[in-house]
Amino acid sequence: MKQKTYVEDIERALYDIRNADESVYKSDAGLTEEIIRDISAKKNDPAWMLEFRLKSLEVYNQISLPAWGPDISSLNMDEIITYVKPDAKQVSDWSEVPEDIKNTFDRLGIPEAEKKSLAGVGAQYDSEVVYHNIQENLTKQGVVYTDMETALVEHEDIVREYFMTLVPPKDHKFAALHGAVWSGGSFVYVPAGVKVEIPLQSYFRLNAAGAGQFEHTLIIVEEGANLHFIEGCSAPKYNVTNLHAGCVELFVKEGARLRYSTIENWSRNMMNLNTKRALVEKDGLIEWVSGSFGSHVSMLYPCSVLHGEGARAEFTGVTFAGRGQNLDTGAIVVHAAPHTSSNINTRTISKSGGAATYRSAVKVTKSARFAKSSVNCESLMLDDKSRSDTLPVMDIEGADADIGHEAKIGRISDEAIFYLTARGISEDEARAMIVRGFVEPIAKELPLEYAVEMNNLISIELEGAN
Repeated sequence: MKQKTYVEDIERALYDIRNADESVYKSDAGLTEEIIRDISAKKNDPAWMLEFRLKSLEVYNQISLPAWGPDISSLNMDEIITYVKPDAKQVSDWSEVPEDIKNTFDRLGIPEAEKKSLAGVGAQYDSEVVYHNIQENLTKQGVVYTDMETALVEHEDIVREYFMTLVPPKDHKFAALHGAVWSGGSFVYVPAGVKVEIPLQSYFRLNAAGAGQFEHTLIIVEEGANLHFIEGCSAPKYNVTNLHAGCVELFVKEGARLRYSTIENWSRNMMNLNTKRALVEKDGLIEWVSGSFGSHVSMLYPCSVLHGEGARAEFTGVTFAGRGQNLDTGAIVVHAAPHTSSNINTRTISKSGGAATYRSAVKVTKSARFAKSSVNCESLMLDDKSRSDTLPVMDIEGADADIGHEAKIGRISDEAIFYLTARGISEDEARAMIVRGFVEPIAKELPLEYAVEMNNLISIELEGAN
């Protein structure tokens, strides 16, 4: 079976192929009120959205860069283009997508995946969604899966009720930036009791040099409903900084279940400053499956707010930091109701001088009686030039909480390599086998073809490709 991003004998060159810039419009570099108004006019925003953008810009100018985490002081917003409109209108027929854009997504396997194993697909190129489709049987059940711009027209009341309420612009500087310049993204609404048996999937491709991508994902899974949503992303490598500051807001209602899977495979010139958050009501479940590979710098900590009694969160993640990368990733869980539970299970790998930091926060409020949380983070350094840090924070306000934490940092042992090479396995393959075994608990949580892609990306990193 071949799905969206499964490519045999994968090479990073596949992701680094760039198209000529055929955009029909680009905003000026920088961040000003004039630029915001121009973007809003180009997108035909309603008046309240323009007002939201301008207020977000005010907040952005008032907030400082974070004083912790990787150094991002080299990011100069005066040099970032915040809106790039490709020469393509959104269509639901793949044959109507412009040839150069279509070829890019063809190479990434998206049309093939849609035919075989996806219930719906969206494809964004630079700042706009160029293709969107969903199976008719889901539409008949009331499932809505579309791009955010269309949702803002056809489902304005819902968007206005939920948009950036879970991640408000005042949350941090890059949430405010997102609120000002967001473009594209996915909107999903699953009615009460509907089980979406086959995943929906969106793919984001940033082609333009020196640009930012600011897609917004808003998913609402009503009472007793079920959804698996997959996101993928990539970009070609340039010698200038690109920025990704998307936002994901997930609303999981009573007794609902949402699995959100993603592999972020940005290029080495990308700063990935993404924000993801879920609000889980009574007896609901959020499952995060996260792979972080590309980018020069990442700051990514998906957050689960367990708001209703019996709400649960599961986070499974893997991060691989190679040469020139500083990937600061982890998870946040807020237990805000009784009998809530969470489980965080992560693996980080660093190589060739890369820095991988696991950073987490578990908060149990006084009202979250009998809360349970288990945190397991393991780190593997493949040489003496790399760095791995584990920074867990636990804020427990109740005496009846059951909290566990385990952390391990280690290296591949010479004995293990000798054992495998003595049996005819090359040293490179021996290392790869050990690393794959290390991340196996994570890989088994991914859809099959994503697990294949993750193992292939690990092989690329082990070979030292950039």
